[in-house]
Amino acid sequence: MIKQRTLKSLTRAVGVGLHSGQRVELTLRPAAPDTGIVFRRIDLPVPVDIPVRADTVCDTRMASTISPGGDPGAPKVQTVEHILSACAGLGLDNLYIDITADEVPILDGSAASFVFLLQSAGIEQQNAPKKFLRVKKPIEVRVGEGDRLMWAKLTPYNGFRLNFEIEFNHPAVDATGQRVSFDMGSGRYKADIARARTFGFTKDVEMMRSRGLTLGGSMDNAIVVDDYRVLNAEGLRYDDEFVKHKILDAIGDLYVAGHPMLADYSAYKSGHALNNKLLVALLADESAWELVSFADEQLAPRGFAELAPAW
Repeated sequence: MIKQRTLKSLTRAVGVGLHSGQRVELTLRPAAPDTGIVFRRIDLPVPVDIPVRADTVCDTRMASTISPGGDPGAPKVQTVEHILSACAGLGLDNLYIDITADEVPILDGSAASFVFLLQSAGIEQQNAPKKFLRVKKPIEVRVGEGDRLMWAKLTPYNGFRLNFEIEFNHPAVDATGQRVSFDMGSGRYKADIARARTFGFTKDVEMMRSRGLTLGGSMDNAIVVDDYRVLNAEGLRYDDEFVKHKILDAIGDLYVAGHPMLADYSAYKSGHALNNKLLVALLADESAWELVSFADEQLAPRGFAELAPAW
């Protein structure tokens, strides 16, 4: 049987929110089978639990944000996609995340620090079957036309594969890889995807900060690009780091479903909002998906039964 997974022990991290610039403390704790991933706002007079589910997403501008029942006026947690991507990459099903502010700390701008934290705490299997969300028929969402066209789709696949293409018409980005295909069953999430950082353009920074965004952003936690080049002294971590970060985000955005996905995901110029539209469209069509478990590990897709090695 492929079993659910949680942490062996608790672990902590401190950082700043990318958009708020606030100091944030995280405590990651084990959770019982079938709990799912639950954020707990412990800074409030009465702590508020926010489970990670498709119906708790309340905002997808600039990041994925969740709140109880998806109520935009309720307590929220912003920028959940990087830590959820790490959880998906390590196959974690059940976890409590205590948080002291309304935004997950950005740390180094990738998922690698979260992978390190989770693996340092240790991952253990639980005596309950892991439930996968299997896509049974194609689902696609499209926005815009011509040069503004963006799309994302899910099709049936025995595993979880992601294909992404970007187009920024920017010399620094155009000089890097524009397309990536990544198969989660390869076991190479930590090596090939997790270290890809978020990125931003200097021409957008002033506008975003005037709106109270990216107040915690710096070259310590993002790739910063001016009109011509990458400004970070150390350069890029991957030759195709921009598009790999888009895949990292998509993994986290889709893990909001509450279960690992068995599907082929393909996207062109997609982002948090379109990824969420795709997930909502999928879940709205009950004939398009099913929850499955594998009593016999031999029948599961390649690579899904193995525990990730320690960091």
